[in-house]
Amino acid sequence: MNIQSSKTVDETKIRNLIDERADALRNKDARGVISHVAEDFVQFSLAPPLIATDANVKGFEAWFATWQGQLGCIAFSHSLNRMTGTKTDGQKVDLWFRQTLCFRTINGTWAIVHEHESVPFYMDGSFRAAIDLKP
Repeated sequence: MNIQSSKTVDETKIRNLIDERADALRNKDARGVISHVAEDFVQFSLAPPLIATDANVKGFEAWFATWQGQLGCIAFSHSLNRMTGTKTDGQKVDLWFRQTLCFRTINGTWAIVHEHESVPFYMDGSFRAAIDLKP
């Protein structure tokens, strides 16, 4: 059995969605980028506004207009990670952070070429940054 034959139908659909979105980004196709966004879509960003609940064609078209050349795509993984931290008062808390890893092949071997992590935050509805942690 190889990896291709062991994929579930949902895995294949998800991989196709990722490929379609990557193609839309590469082609600066705003409608293609947002074509698979759910009605209850929520986006969290490190730059204001910190939370967005809409994806609109005009916004992407304006963003694409700022790029002088092609948008390149490489392999990536994006995750929301849970961790335990200790506040300065000694209380243990559950924290979350977002992590994105970007990969590319170098001499035939996949390697991580970029890592981005958000500041840990409380997932209690406030989305406050966890700045009260012990070093």
